[in-house]
Amino acid sequence: MSYREASKKYAKIGIDTEKAIRDLGKIAISLHCWQGDDVGGFESTGGASGGIATTGNYPGKARTPQELMSDLEFALSLIPGSHRVNLHACYGIHEGKVTDRDKLSPANFAPWVKWAKKAGVKLDFNPTFFSHGNVKDGLTLSSPDPKIRKFWIDHGIACIKIAEYFAKELKSPCAINFWMPDGYKDEPSDRLGPRQRMADSLDKIFKCKYDKKAVVPTLESKLFGIGVESYTVGSHEFVMGYAATRKILALLDMGHFHLSESVADKISAFLMTFGKVAFHISRPVRWDSDHVIRQNDDLRAAAQEIVKMGPQNFIVALDYFDASINRVAAWVLGMRNMQKELLKAMLVPWKSLTKLQESGDFTTQLVLQEEYKNYPAEEVWAEFCRRSGRVADESWFDAVRKYEKDVLLKR
Repeated sequence: MSYREASKKYAKIGIDTEKAIRDLGKIAISLHCWQGDDVGGFESTGGASGGIATTGNYPGKARTPQELMSDLEFALSLIPGSHRVNLHACYGIHEGKVTDRDKLSPANFAPWVKWAKKAGVKLDFNPTFFSHGNVKDGLTLSSPDPKIRKFWIDHGIACIKIAEYFAKELKSPCAINFWMPDGYKDEPSDRLGPRQRMADSLDKIFKCKYDKKAVVPTLESKLFGIGVESYTVGSHEFVMGYAATRKILALLDMGHFHLSESVADKISAFLMTFGKVAFHISRPVRWDSDHVIRQNDDLRAAAQEIVKMGPQNFIVALDYFDASINRVAAWVLGMRNMQKELLKAMLVPWKSLTKLQESGDFTTQLVLQEEYKNYPAEEVWAEFCRRSGRVADESWFDAVRKYEKDVLLKR
């Protein structure tokens, strides 16, 4: 079937495929830098620690800022549309002696801004509350040691200033996401105290002066992390309560809940509470929260909620890392999978289906929900890619294989 024929078929159910193509092109997803080097960063050679870990040893990971920038640029060249790049604080660039995290400044990220301008992307940011000697007994902002808390408070404030720098230099608001791995491996005697200390620390961070139109703080919860299986300070309930009372955004991560929960079902409640939804796209498998995303039911349901409630009301970023496969392929596949599911959701007549729901005609609703799944979305995807100057099928992987041979395997 041609795109023209597919467009006519969709028109019969009230879908304008031209509008869907335009709307998909407006959605800028933030591509996470840490897939490119296994969450290593440029401070040391110690690797990720403190509640997270990567597995695998596929050859070719980025070792320097220049290599990571090149890999990101190549990945973006295979992805249709215009997107963003998400940086962690541990990816600061240091001349000589490494600047510790409580002293980071825009100067450590000026090369990233220069690269972003050249690559035509905007930047988002994250403080790095892991993989550091000041993660004491699994705690950072909730530590009972005031010196440890002070170090991480200063880090958070420094990162807000860097996010403000990104926003002003690149003329685009910068989302800055706070995730702390704080918790305990075994049952704690006091669950309240660490949460009170974390709330107080966050209050001190967010009381610093910054342009609230330029910087968009978000706070992310998690069910548990490695080594903190029994108690997570920044639980879902803590984050929801803190964010709602301090008027910042709580962030949903698809991998940070029990596997029996539907993260898509939470989205509408978040939108009602916060007016905007910050969302990390990931894929949980048993205990691991960060597999490369696939076109599965969970991703489809999440994309449908984003489309139904308006993509302009969402801050969407990818968040996974896999060291067992080609890292560039992981970026490209994940981003294209997200875009495909968003497009499929745009090609469903949700208003007419909602009318069936509200009238109680659940039989017709069920029948049409299933039949629409088999409409020719792939033809619309192919047209979107053609107009973006990208291939629509798996032949993009040929370019990755060549890049692996010519660049990655020579590292």
